[in-house]
Amino acid sequence: MSRIFETPLYPYQRSADQDAADPVRHPVIIVGAGPVGLAAAIDLAQRDVPVVVIDENDKVSFGSRAICFSKRTLEILDRLGVDPALTEMGVTWNAGRVFFDEREVYNFNLLPETGHKRPAFINLQQYHFEKFLVDRCRQLQSQGKPLEIRGNSKVSALRQQVGFVSLDVETPDGPYTLEADWLLACDGANSPIRRMMGLDFVGRVFEDNFLIADVVMEADFPTERWFWFDPPFNRGQSALLHKQPDGVWRIDLQLGWDIDREREKLPENVIPRLKAMLGDDVKFELEWVSIYTFQCRRMEKFRYDHVIFAGDSAHQVSPFGARGANSGLQDVDNLGWKLKAVIDGLADAALLDTYDAERVLGADENILNSTRSTDFITPKSEMSRILRNAVLDLAEKHEFARPLVNSGRLSVPCVYHGSPLNGPDEGDFPSRTRPGSPAVDAPIPGGWLLDTLDGGFHLLAINVNNAEPIEEAGFHVRVLELKSAGAGAIGERYLGNEKTAIYLIRPDQHVVARWREYSEKAIRRALRRALGNDLHGDVA
Repeated sequence: MSRIFETPLYPYQRSADQDAADPVRHPVIIVGAGPVGLAAAIDLAQRDVPVVVIDENDKVSFGSRAICFSKRTLEILDRLGVDPALTEMGVTWNAGRVFFDEREVYNFNLLPETGHKRPAFINLQQYHFEKFLVDRCRQLQSQGKPLEIRGNSKVSALRQQVGFVSLDVETPDGPYTLEADWLLACDGANSPIRRMMGLDFVGRVFEDNFLIADVVMEADFPTERWFWFDPPFNRGQSALLHKQPDGVWRIDLQLGWDIDREREKLPENVIPRLKAMLGDDVKFELEWVSIYTFQCRRMEKFRYDHVIFAGDSAHQVSPFGARGANSGLQDVDNLGWKLKAVIDGLADAALLDTYDAERVLGADENILNSTRSTDFITPKSEMSRILRNAVLDLAEKHEFARPLVNSGRLSVPCVYHGSPLNGPDEGDFPSRTRPGSPAVDAPIPGGWLLDTLDGGFHLLAINVNNAEPIEEAGFHVRVLELKSAGAGAIGERYLGNEKTAIYLIRPDQHVVARWREYSEKAIRRALRRALGNDLHGDVA
């Protein structure tokens, strides 16, 4: 059994800042060394933005917590240079099954097509995930990148000043004060930074409780997502089963609303529930137990002057759908290049308002899907339950009913519909790669498409011979030339009914604009738009 969550990874060390006569100013301070905060630090450090991460802990989180990491998250980690062993260690899965009572009524494949480097999902305990991110931070530090993690350091007060933020930090050696041009609050669902600023969530808290148990056992269940409605071992409720590395299995059991939460977590109450599910003959050991309540909420906005919120500190959704940590990594993906452009003076700070606009859109999409899942999983009236059960019965024999079964719509990346950064869409191209959408991976000569889109602006030129690199507003736009006869992954995903294509792609691998032909003037105009230079009017 893994016990890496018992080992300090970034123990407290006295900083020179604590001995300075005046508070030291840093370009970026990140509060929170969870998956989102560490990923943000890696992204910024790779872009040569000095960053300090502050966390009151000194080790990875206890318990598996987030376990389902999506294809898009794995693609972001590739761009961040995180060891591919993370994906190799995870339990890969694309398929799932849904049961009603003891009958299988529905199954699905989240990645039915070939030609992708990464699977639909891997399952990996959050403590392993965080360890890989810390290792990447150490690797960047060894390369001289400006990144520091300060453990056993707790932010006790925050003051917004004109153009910067002032922080009081408590340490084993006493308090000291820091300043930051930009503060990223990645400090989780109970965000102290959010509370210090007098901010709160808006949204719904659902009246139900779910037991999470990480169980160490040997079992012959397949590496699939299994979900039960009204199973014989948990009548009137639901259950979920996922496989993780190290012989650990995640089991979620719906408990209902009116319960004694602390009592339900006691081993003498948890173990009989698990035996009812697994059988008396299965030997297992409890590794971690928790109880959670469905919450679908977010902050009204994610940027407050020089304080920016990301991950669970900004938004919360129910765990069914794996939208929590995955959406947090998409926050990081959206924010890093924009903050770099602002810090370097290549874009106005108004560009950061598009982080708010785009990621609020992403949060609302996740909340909508999560709310619908919750309403299906936990009907609020007897009529709703009857309708849900009818859908499950129909799904067993009739294909039309299967899309209506909702045991958690699994995380997919947000398409930034209507983003002010989107440019023109001139051609009969596939919908899946329209402006605002994340670029879709595909095999190309020598490797994979997304591996070539390494954090800058790129032109993807398909069957176009006159495309040239562009220098604009301090950015160098590289050209990737590809040939396609229309068949195969590149043709199907990027050409559609056209013979040629030019795509302008952002540093976070989202499509800005696309055209049939190369036009330097049109591309420059779209690039300036993508940098927020026409947020208050049209680009000339």
